[in-house]
Amino acid sequence: MRAGKLDKTITIQRAGLTVDDYGTETEGWNDVATVRAQLVQASTEEFMRSFGSSSEIAVVFRVRYRDDLTPSDRVTYQGQAYDVKEIKELGRREGLDLRCVAVGG
Repeated sequence: MRAGKLDKTITIQRAGLTVDDYGTETEGWNDVATVRAQLVQASTEEFMRSFGSSSEIAVVFRVRYRDDLTPSDRVTYQGQAYDVKEIKELGRREGLDLRCVAVGG
């Protein structure tokens, strides 16, 4: 994987407990890692649903291989959060394609 193509910065987050200034534990998102990524694909997909048609912003990020990612994680990029829907391994642990859908999109 060529480093020159990894021209975006994303943050990988995992759900967990956070402690606020008053010592109260709440559920939230904790940063796992900030990594370089390539934006492979960005599109708006329209889906027919029971309440009519809607659209989702689907994005594919390509990152270097990591063995600690799960589909329950999420990615933030340029202030937008994306749920990880699929993780596809590239080659023999060369990289990963993260298929993501915008949260609230």
